[in-house]
This record gives sequence, structure tokens and C-alpha cells, in this order.
Amino acid sequence: MTASNVGAIFRSATGMGVDGILLSPRSADPLYRRAIRVSMGTVFSLPWARVEHWEDTLAGMSDTGWTVAALELTEQSVDLDDPTLAARDRLGLVLGAEGTGVRPETLDACDVHVKIPMYRDVDSLNVSVAAAVAFWQLRPV
Repeated sequence: MTASNVGAIFRSATGMGVDGILLSPRSADPLYRRAIRVSMGTVFSLPWARVEHWEDTLAGMSDTGWTVAALELTEQSVDLDDPTLAARDRLGLVLGAEGTGVRPETLDACDVHVKIPMYRDVDSLNVSVAAAVAFWQLRPV
């Protein structure tokens, strides 16, 4: 994921009440100058950590009561506005890189796949835009 996308995701996450962010080993550094600038400094106010063993961490989250949801268009994806998602107390959202999306081994470690319903044959959004939409829909109320 690019530094610009990481920065934009941090900004949206902070504004929408996300508790924290876990970064995969392949994600851009949120302390990279471009990420800091795009985030408008929110990388300094939202807790985050880089996780080395990504799929193991996701499995561990599931084992401890988290629902891990991949924001990815797959055959089994449920709509983002599915009421069962909002009813989950501990929901972790996995985002993929531009173009390639969420890696298959990461999808396998997730409990549910989620899609944003789209119109006019558009199948996807920029990852930071999709994250903002998901954060808004799943925000704490």
C-alpha cells in the first residue's frame, strides 16, 4: 500500500472513530513524510503497530473474539450494510493494496468478506476511499 493511501486511511480512521491500525509487513511506513502529510498528522494520534506474522495475527484475533472482515469483492462477500456486521462488538477490517487487493492467504485468515455495493458496473474504489466508506458505515454509534 502506498504512503499516500496509508496517510489517507489514517486520516479517515481517526475521524471516524477507529481504535487503532495494524499494518502488514508490506505496507508503507506511516512515518514516511508523504504519509504524515496526507494524514494531516493523525499518524501521531492514532495507535498503530506493524505486525510481522500477518495471517497468524488475524487468526489470533479471531480466536480471541474478533471478527476479521476483508474488504474485498469475492463470491462470498456480504454487503457492507449487512446488519450483522454492525452488530459485532470487535470488528477488524482488512484492506488490500491497490490493484491486487487482499492476498488469497490473507482472505483465508478472515472470518468474512465484505463488499461495498456499487452502481453502473463500477467494481471498486481507491483503497483509501473504500476504507473511508467502510469506517463511516461501521463507525461506533
